[in-house]
Amino acid sequence: NSVFSHVFLGAADLQKSSAFYNAALGALGIKNLGPFGDKVFLYGRDKPAFLVGLPGSGAAPSSNGVTVGFAASSPAEVDAFHAAGVAAGGSDEGKPGPRSHLPGAYAAYLRDPAGNKVCAYTFT
Repeated sequence: NSVFSHVFLGAADLQKSSAFYNAALGALGIKNLGPFGDKVFLYGRDKPAFLVGLPGSGAAPSSNGVTVGFAASSPAEVDAFHAAGVAAGGSDEGKPGPRSHLPGAYAAYLRDPAGNKVCAYTFT
C-alpha cells in the first residue's frame, strides 16, 4: 500500500507536459485519465494518483530537489519510459541502466518540459 494519496507536479505549459507524460507514463501502462477542470491532467492505472497542472498561484517553477519515481515491471519498460519521454520533449537526467546503490535496481531519469525530475525503477 502506498503512503501517498496522490502526487501533484506543477507545469506552466499543460499541453507540452501532458504530451510528455502521455508518452513516458504510457510506456509504463499509466494512462491519462483526462482533465480535472481546465488546469489539471489526471494520470493513473485505475484511479488518479499523479496530477500535472497549473498551481493555484499561477506560478509553476520546477520542483528542483524533488524526484517522483514510477514503478516499472521490467528493464524494457524503463527503457521505453526513457525513450518515449525524450522523444516527447523531456531531457535525459540518467540513461537507463543498473544502479549500484540498490541491489538489482535498474532505472532511468528524465526532466519533464517544466523541469521536474521523474524516474522509472524496476528490480531484477
